Amino acid sequence: MNYITKLQNHDLKATPQRLEIVDILYKSGHINIDDLYVSLKNKFPSLSLATVYKNINTMRDRVFVSEVKIPNKKSLYELKKDEHAHIICTKCNSIMDITLQTSEILDQAEELSRYKIEQTAIIISGICPKCLSQTMQ
Repeated sequence: MNYITKLQNHDLKATPQRLEIVDILYKSGHINIDDLYVSLKNKFPSLSLATVYKNINTMRDRVFVSEVKIPNKKSLYELKKDEHAHIICTKCNSIMDITLQTSEILDQAEELSRYKIEQTAIIISGICPKCLSQTMQ
């Protein structure tokens, strides 16, 4: 993946810190700001948490990164992808993307509320297969 071009396509300067942020997001899939900061500190020891927030917020504002708000937990960040939902394990906190056919739900929500829905964020929680198999042993 050419991170420089992707950043430039979103009018973002390809700084060494941003390139590393993109690499970490690409490899991790979803990460909270604290874990991102710890990962970045290995390569950029003088980097401040404020700089990480500033970069993430700028990347989010330019629709390059998405914030995944999970109830009662720190937000996670991911590279912008096609519309999808998230499913999170209540035991181990693993998270994965799932693609749902949401058109019927959105149509029903618009009809019931008379809102014009502009954005959705669907978070589903449960117990992942790994944790489920551990509880059955």
